[in-house]
Amino acid sequence: MYRITASGWTQLNSEAQSSLKALLLTADPSWEQIKSYVEDSLIFILHFEQQQMVAQLCLFRQTDTAEIKNLSVDTAFQKQGLAKKLLIHVIEWTRQQQLQTLTVKTGNSSLDQLALYQKVGFRMTAIEQDVFKDYPEEIYENGIRCLDQVVLTMNFPVA
Repeated sequence: MYRITASGWTQLNSEAQSSLKALLLTADPSWEQIKSYVEDSLIFILHFEQQQMVAQLCLFRQTDTAEIKNLSVDTAFQKQGLAKKLLIHVIEWTRQQQLQTLTVKTGNSSLDQLALYQKVGFRMTAIEQDVFKDYPEEIYENGIRCLDQVVLTMNFPVA
């Protein structure tokens, strides 16, 4: 029913890029910010019934670390555990790649996301103040203005 593929942005055709762009923008309203990392990222895509893109996770890898830059699920498919499914897949991929650290950053107002990341094993390690203060449009979630970025990490034992 669902399958996960991994691809680079430039490997996708224009139709797939358009669908993916819509998903990316649901997690981050700044296309300028997304463009700063999307071409250098590995994108894990969750497909429904062979083709339809319903969720994505954008992973930026460095030498021995990786950072989840963007994670989103199509609104019609939310509340089905698909984000958790993608996270677990990427955590396992990170282990197989023998990376030391997996990081994710999210807004202080993203309460559901903060809970999800902690449920799968991430720990809060830092708060970067005023990261979202100068976004073109103010972001509000759960009645809270998003200003700060919460950094969560997962460390893996070195073999």
